[in-house]
Amino acid sequence: MATAVPTWISADEIFRRLDFAGAVHAIDAALRDGFDPAHDPARQIVDVTAGQLLLMPSQTRDFVGTKLLSVSPDNPARGRERIQALYVLMDAETLTPILLLDGTALTTLRTPAVSAVAARYLAPDGVCDVVVFGSGPQAEGHVAALRTVRELGRVRIVGRDAERAEALAARLAGTGLDAAVGTPADVASAGIIVAATTAAAPLFDGALVSGDALVIAVGSHEPDRREIDTQLISRAQVVVEDTATALREAGDVIIPIGEGAMDAASLVPLRQVVTGQVAVDRSRPRVFKSVGMSWQDLVVAAAVHRHG
Repeated sequence: MATAVPTWISADEIFRRLDFAGAVHAIDAALRDGFDPAHDPARQIVDVTAGQLLLMPSQTRDFVGTKLLSVSPDNPARGRERIQALYVLMDAETLTPILLLDGTALTTLRTPAVSAVAARYLAPDGVCDVVVFGSGPQAEGHVAALRTVRELGRVRIVGRDAERAEALAARLAGTGLDAAVGTPADVASAGIIVAATTAAAPLFDGALVSGDALVIAVGSHEPDRREIDTQLISRAQVVVEDTATALREAGDVIIPIGEGAMDAASLVPLRQVVTGQVAVDRSRPRVFKSVGMSWQDLVVAAAVHRHG
């Protein structure tokens, strides 16, 4: 018998079927309904000559899926994306392929959605000024997703590429936001700080972050790289997608733990915050460290399928 041919879902079609609000709802509902990210298989990483291949499988009661990503550090110089990806969604009972999705677009949708779910519970109440480190699709997507859970005040973009940062600020201003290019010092007045970069070292002085701010770090899934410093981590309530995954992949927490600045046992899984098992500590900053997990792709891909 011939193998079933899945329906191709382009980047445009993904966003036509499901917006950020819908993706946030899907992620939040999955956690509230009992899905435990701790059951997700570990991300498989294979080194190849041009970079890395990553395989990210997951399953729920109704669906199985996997994302295949390639990471090629030299691609930007060639005019190609550093990260490229495809996603296959399958029926759980038969493992028959249903959809083949643009995996890069899926990541662009699901990563900010996960951060927005965290912000729904961890961010300060009321209007939040935002500082975003980065000027790419994840930076822009995070602003869009955060708007679904909080009213945003000033938005400041901090990027290494001044032209791209200016362009992003202009696009955001065109949507009605008070958006402009900023500096790392702007974190002192921010209620939400987003780090969405490829940086290997801290982007700002954690001592400047206010006692009621939320810092979201999504740029790295490697144990020797980080975007936020030990000073901030040592005084924050740190929330992660899954403790074991964070201890394997998240340099933002692995490095401070190695320095003796925090205890691994203090890490809080996001699921426990969403379900009310752990209270939010509003007496100190909150940090949400995300490395990106397979279940998030599956939940959002399934939502794209259901909205077709």
